[in-house]
Formats: sequence, structure tokens, C-alpha cells
Amino acid sequence: MTGGAGLNYDEAIKWLFSIRRLGAERTLEPVHGLLKPLGDPYKSFKSIHVTGTNGKGSTSAMIASILRAAGYKVGLFTSPHLIEFTERIVVDGEQIPRADVVRLIDLLKPIVEELNAGPSPVHPLFFDIVTAMAFKYFEEVGVDFAVLEVGMGGRLDATNVIQPLVSVITNVSLEHTEVLGNTILEIAREKGGIIKPGGVLVTAIQDDEVYTLFKEICGKLGSRIFRVGNDITFRKGRSGIEGQSLRIKGLRESYDLFTPLLGGHQLLNASAAVGAVEALSFSGVDVPAKAIALGLREVRWPGRLEVMQRKPLVVLDSAKDAEAMRALKEAVKGFSHRGLIAVVSISSDKNIPLMIGYLAEVADRFIVTTHSVMGRAARPSVIVDEVAGHGKPYEVVAGVDEAVDRALSLAGEDDMVLVTGSVFLVGEARRHWLGKPVGAQ
Repeated sequence: MTGGAGLNYDEAIKWLFSIRRLGAERTLEPVHGLLKPLGDPYKSFKSIHVTGTNGKGSTSAMIASILRAAGYKVGLFTSPHLIEFTERIVVDGEQIPRADVVRLIDLLKPIVEELNAGPSPVHPLFFDIVTAMAFKYFEEVGVDFAVLEVGMGGRLDATNVIQPLVSVITNVSLEHTEVLGNTILEIAREKGGIIKPGGVLVTAIQDDEVYTLFKEICGKLGSRIFRVGNDITFRKGRSGIEGQSLRIKGLRESYDLFTPLLGGHQLLNASAAVGAVEALSFSGVDVPAKAIALGLREVRWPGRLEVMQRKPLVVLDSAKDAEAMRALKEAVKGFSHRGLIAVVSISSDKNIPLMIGYLAEVADRFIVTTHSVMGRAARPSVIVDEVAGHGKPYEVVAGVDEAVDRALSLAGEDDMVLVTGSVFLVGEARRHWLGKPVGAQ
């Protein structure tokens, strides 16, 4: 498969991943520079914008699934990917074809080069380019709605050129402090940048101080705000390895629902998703209750408390920071198992002591490994020091495949193997069951 400039898929992806991820100063100028020559494609579809420290991907997937069940053509833009780049840009459950990735990179590459070479150079970053690709593809295929997950923060994220019908902020905790700020409120203010004048915000924030901040921002912008726990409430029902039931009292009515996504945190995400879909009614879009029920029942979001096999029970979870690991710890308590072997790799910029502390509460043994994303994985010795401090047995196994194999060899039929600590680790581990080679983009 080749595009107009003769690139094949591997070459196109290699070029894309050679682009810097972070610049000295984050602005929306580069993404506007890419989108203007394309005719500002984001103006062709309605959108819902989702940010948050954790849960924004799951919530986005739920909203997209509900809208699709209601009969709309829906684009879903998320990041990062687990195995292949095409996972980031999805329409009605189908990933963007590789040929279209190549074609869109061929289209954008000369625009990037022109912006880089001008008298006042503007340097688009990796996420600027991927966002422009997604918007152009969604326009081309004629989506009715695009559900857009913020890459980082909100205010200066490349996706924040849109005027969404509804904005969603799942939660806020300390993350990317070198970019977003050193306190919860500083980070919350960045995420609050996706709130638009006259818009609607749905949030599952638990922190009252952050909620007060969001309420103030909405007051200044003339935006409505709805909070899970106040305006939208839920009650947990039965749960098992196949999923969990819940009753949500939303903005319009009450729903008896089921979702295959596991963990108590997904009940918050589901409530935010339902509230966001209901809030579309302020823009004249009424989604029927049966579509909400069907969409939640059919949602899929790989790598999040994903069961890969039963005996022994193997669960993958992309808990990438301390708050996600805390939620995972609570969720694991609901699984039936004898002993728990944790296969762990964590990126070096995370709060490793706190993450291992949470995991050590439920894990009996650790297999410490290293995911293959160069420059991101913490040295095994750093993780081992924390594990040893909690008095847990451990061993270091270099490759992810080998680490998974070692855990499986140690596990009895009634034990649980939990692979966690990084999206990158989980992506590589999924290949173990899906049969895809490591290094596939």
C-alpha cells in the first residue's frame, strides 16, 4: 500500500513517530496551521470532548458506543494505542485502514514541512498531526458525531480547536506536572480549558475544591454543569467476570444498565457517559433509553481489566499512574482467586513508590520486566527496591513475553496473573494472546 508520495505504511509511521511529542511552548497555532489548508474539517461534524486524568478513554468509548447504538455514524479518537496506530482513529467500531493512514500522512507531510520552513516557523508536534489526520478522516467518511479524547491536559491540547456540544471531565489527579502544573487545582484549570462559552460540562470529579473551580469557570462562561454524585447518581448492582449491572438516575430518567467493563471506577465513567449523552438534548439531540442500554452493553475497551484467559485467570490493566493503580487495587478485590502474581513495568515519570504500594496490598509475588518503548520504562532495579520494601518475593525477567510466560508457569489454576503498570506493557502483553509480533505498529 502506498500513498501519492510513495511512502509505504511502515515508512509513513516511522516518519510520524520521528516527530517530537512535546515542544518548548505548547500552543494551538500548529494544529490550526495544519487544519486551515484542509478546510477546517472539524466543522463538518458534531463533537463531544472528554478529558480527565483517568477514565477518559473508557468514557469516550462508552459515549461512542451509545451514539452508534442510536443509529449515528460515530468517530472515536483516543490515545495512545495498545498494539497498532490505527486503534487511535475509529469509525463505527472499525479502525482507520492503513492505506488511509498513508494517504493522510502524504497529505499532511508537505504542510508540516512548509510550516517548519516559513519565515516564522511553526513546528507541529506528533499529536497535532495525528489530530489533524483524525479530523480529516472523520470529515471524509461523513461522521455525524466525533467523540474526542484529549491527549494531555485540555486548554492547549490539539483537540481543543473544536466547539463541542458537551464537554466531559472525568477526574483530576497529579499527572504530567512538568507540563500541566504542580497542584491539583493548576491541573484542573488546564483541564477546565475544554469548557466552552454557553456549553455543557458533565464531570465525575470527587474533589469538592476542584468542582467549585469548574463551577466558577462555567459561571463565567455561561455554561451548564452537571456532577456525577449530585445531578447524576448511580447504584451498583451485581458484578462478575462478565461485567456489572447498575442503575443510573440521569438528567432525564432512570436506567437499569449492564456494562462488560469491570471495576467500580467504571460505574463513575458510565454515569458520566450517560449524563453526557443526555446533555445532548440541550442541542436538540435526543438519544433513546434503549440506545443507552444497548451501547453500554456492547462497549469494548481493551486493556482495561481485560480478562484474557480463565485458568489461571489472566487480567490486563493499563493502570499507568497512582490513582489508576488505586482503582485497580480495589477492583482486584472483587475477583475470585487464590494467589496473585503481578507482572509489572512502569514508566519512569510515574510515582513508582505509591503505585507499587497499592499493588503490594493485593499481589503475592512480582515479576518485574521492561516494556520496549525506549526511554520511557523505569529501570527494573527502581521497581525492585520498592517491591522489596514491602517484603514481597520478586524476580526480574527481561522481555514482556518471557515475563508473562514465567508468571503463567508459576500460577496454579486458581491463581490470578495481573499484567499492569503501563499502557505500553499491556499492549505488548496482549500480543501474547493475539499472536501479533512485538514491534507491530
